[in-house]
Amino acid sequence: MTSSASGLPVAVIGAGPVGLAAAAHLARRGLTALLFERGPSVGHALRGWSHVRVFTPWRYIIDAAATALLADTGWRAPDAEALPTGGEIASRYLEPLAAHPAIAPHLRLEAEVLSITREGLDKASSAGRERAPFLIRWRDAEGHTRTDRAHAVIDASGTWFQPNPMGTDGLPVEGEAELSGRIAYGIPDVTGGDRAGYAGARVLVVGAGHSAINAVLDLMRLREEEAETRIVWALRHDRVGKLLGGGLNDQLPERGALGLAAKRAIEEGRLPVLAPFAARRLAPADGAIHVEGRLAGRPHALEADRIIVATGFRPDLGMLRELRLALDPALEAPPALAPLIDPNLHSCGTVPPHGAAELSHPEPGFYIAGSKSYGRAPTFLMATGYEQVRSIAAEISGDRAAAREVRLVLPETGVCGAPPAPRPVTAGCCAGSA
Repeated sequence: MTSSASGLPVAVIGAGPVGLAAAAHLARRGLTALLFERGPSVGHALRGWSHVRVFTPWRYIIDAAATALLADTGWRAPDAEALPTGGEIASRYLEPLAAHPAIAPHLRLEAEVLSITREGLDKASSAGRERAPFLIRWRDAEGHTRTDRAHAVIDASGTWFQPNPMGTDGLPVEGEAELSGRIAYGIPDVTGGDRAGYAGARVLVVGAGHSAINAVLDLMRLREEEAETRIVWALRHDRVGKLLGGGLNDQLPERGALGLAAKRAIEEGRLPVLAPFAARRLAPADGAIHVEGRLAGRPHALEADRIIVATGFRPDLGMLRELRLALDPALEAPPALAPLIDPNLHSCGTVPPHGAAELSHPEPGFYIAGSKSYGRAPTFLMATGYEQVRSIAAEISGDRAAAREVRLVLPETGVCGAPPAPRPVTAGCCAGSA
């Protein structure tokens, strides 16, 4: 396999669906992708929600370049219309792709990237910057710090490990860090592996997107078997009217069914809802959590044994401190991309395809792709990420014409899939952050 014209590989941070798709596209262009994955296996973030079935059918989850690589290995693609869980995506697709001879020799697991810079140059240095290789400083499984050089960098590290906190002001509420042992972020497996912590417990769910709805419905299923389980759903903004007026409906019929199930529970009084609720302070209380806040502007307090915070995610930009980035001040996405993904204007199905031109930064040869490229916007789709890295790989290889083509057409209802009951379902991309 040849590498880039400089003789150095392209560093790809993150071996999830988008990172491995980037490696596949680079391989098809004769470039070597040096993959860094912080987890012990590929798809590490997906395994954090391995029990969740996505809305997206397999036909939108498997990248075209990856399919071309796998075709030579005897790999059999799953049913194109079936809806996999996060765990199935990792085991049936990402693991075979990572084992491909074009990728496996260059994959580094348990490799946490600490920082990225230019060789011999800090952020303020300009002379010769475009010609200087990138330096990737990373820590291996034994805790040793290592450094690799790269011709270009694609950061596809995602946002899963940087969840938004509980507070309405973007900060953790008082006591949130101290009581983290009783707080789960995202979608815990309350009917499976995490059942013991939630059965018969008083659970507060915070958030208004599909991840929060999933958590609530899972808890309601748990309550059918464990009658002492109590659930309160807190929305940080006053969206009850919108939810009951159709916001829980959806253009995708079965995903809409997920929201409608929550709507019925609210209307029938089986699911108490607090809105708008702003938590202010958490404190230990006889083995539980005392939650203080304001409900519709008035003081309100409650007791909970467990809290699930499903308020979305944000990018971790710490390792990029020595690179020259251009980020929208609100969304923390590239400025050219931000208006295309603004959640006030777009759902995940209406974001137009985009690529290297919209994802570029003042740092030549550096790109953020995948969910991290969307910053704080919750409208990312896996298929859109594949188009991103197709375009970026073309740009890095010097094929500017291909980089600026649009090769992805998403029907309005085509990419977020649908939930086959009774398994929990999420889009893995469209979770709200309210």
